[in-house]
Amino acid sequence: MKRLFAEAIGTFILVFAGTGAVVANDSHGGTIGHPGVALTFGLAVMSVIYAIGKFSGAHINPAVTIAFCAAGRFEGRKVVPYVISQCVGAIAASAVLRFFYPEHSTLGSTLPANGVSEMHAFVFEVLLTLILMFVVLNVSTGASEVGVMAGAAIGSVVAFEAMFAGPICGASMNPARSLGPALLSGNVSTLWIYLLAPVVGAQLAIPCFRCTQDE
Repeated sequence: MKRLFAEAIGTFILVFAGTGAVVANDSHGGTIGHPGVALTFGLAVMSVIYAIGKFSGAHINPAVTIAFCAAGRFEGRKVVPYVISQCVGAIAASAVLRFFYPEHSTLGSTLPANGVSEMHAFVFEVLLTLILMFVVLNVSTGASEVGVMAGAAIGSVVAFEAMFAGPICGASMNPARSLGPALLSGNVSTLWIYLLAPVVGAQLAIPCFRCTQDE
């Protein structure tokens, strides 16, 4: 139960801080800016990994949990409870932001940019999550994102991917991160992209990771 609570609170922190930065930027004259939003996501991930990595592994992402299981690092019976905890944390964070900003139209939802097709966004999200999960697999210990540099490495990937791809596809890389804002704001028409693409990308990272390992 403590691990599930850690995953819930960790995902809450990620979504509250990251999408909160989006909402604050929109609501207060762009004072944070896109680089600031990207860095907020990266720093939130890094901080949460250092805070709860030793307790739950700090997955804070259903795609990561499912990929750890597929890679043989995580017990299958724990996947559903972890994913539910992550989604509960994300939804709770978006509910808090809805309370503070009831008029905001997206609450930081991940959406394809104008002129970007759904398939374009889907492929982008697959590639972004593949890169993220490749790094996670290389710096993690078993199914835990722990270690002196694990948080910095994973947080940096989230930040740089959000920096360059956020304006294109939203750079979710995390189904829970997209689920909360979408449900609380009603922006669900393209939610399927951000639920499915990260899972696909994380799965594709597993053979890429294995190809780099010594026999």
